[in-house]
Amino acid sequence: MRFDIITLFPEMFEAVLGVSIIGRARNKGALKLNFHNLRDYSVDKHRRVDDYPYGGGLGMVLQCQPIFSAVEKISEGLDDKAHVLLMSPKGQTFTQSKAKELLQYNNIIIICGHYEGIDQRVVDTLVDEEISIGDYVLTGGEIAAMAVVDATARLLPGVLKEEDSHNIETFSDGLLEYPQYTRPVEFRGMKVPEVLLSGHHENIEKWRKYQSIKETYIKRPDLIKKATLTKEEQEILSKIIFE
Repeated sequence: MRFDIITLFPEMFEAVLGVSIIGRARNKGALKLNFHNLRDYSVDKHRRVDDYPYGGGLGMVLQCQPIFSAVEKISEGLDDKAHVLLMSPKGQTFTQSKAKELLQYNNIIIICGHYEGIDQRVVDTLVDEEISIGDYVLTGGEIAAMAVVDATARLLPGVLKEEDSHNIETFSDGLLEYPQYTRPVEFRGMKVPEVLLSGHHENIEKWRKYQSIKETYIKRPDLIKKATLTKEEQEILSKIIFE
C-alpha cells in the first residue's frame, strides 16, 4: 500500500511515521510513504501556494494550481488510480470502519489543508473523499493525515507482530476494549482481578466480554446504540443496565 501526502510541512511526518510500528513496516516494504512539499509544485517564482479569497474575508486560501500539479505528477506511472483524500473539518468523521475501508486502495493521496481553506475547485474535481478526525479545527491537516495513515497502515498484513491483535482492540467490533493488567499482581493495595490469574480461559473470555460491554455502556453509550450485539451480548448489557 502506498500513501502520498501533499503538505506544506513534510518534515513533520518522519518524526511520527518514521518510527515504531509504522517505521518498521516501511523498512520491511509492507508500506510505502512519500511526503511531498506543496511549494515544489508552485509556478510562482517565490513558491507561493496561497492567496486572498475572492469576495473578501480573513486569512488566506490554498490555490488550486499547485495542488492539481502535485496530484497529477504523483499519479503518473501508478498502476492503479489513486484514491484522493482531503483532510478537512467539513469531512466525514474518521472511524475504524473507514480505516478498514481504505484498505481496498493500493494508492492513496492525502491533501493536507491549511490556512483558511482550499480552493473549492480542488474539492469538486480532484478529491474523492473529505475526512475529518473530529469536530474541532487544527492548524493544518498534517496531524489528521498522520492519524489516518497510522490507523489504516496497522491493519495491513505483516505490520503488527501479532497478526490478529488488531481484531481484539477498541472499536474493532464496535465496542471499547476490556481493561488490561500486567505485573505486579498487587500494587499499592490494588489487585489484578482473580479471574485473570485463574488460567480458566472460558471464564476469562466471559469476563473480558462483560467488561468490554460495560466500558462501552459507561464511557461511550453512543457506540452501544450503534453496535450490533449478539443475543448473549444483549443479555449482558441488560444486566449491566440494571446493576
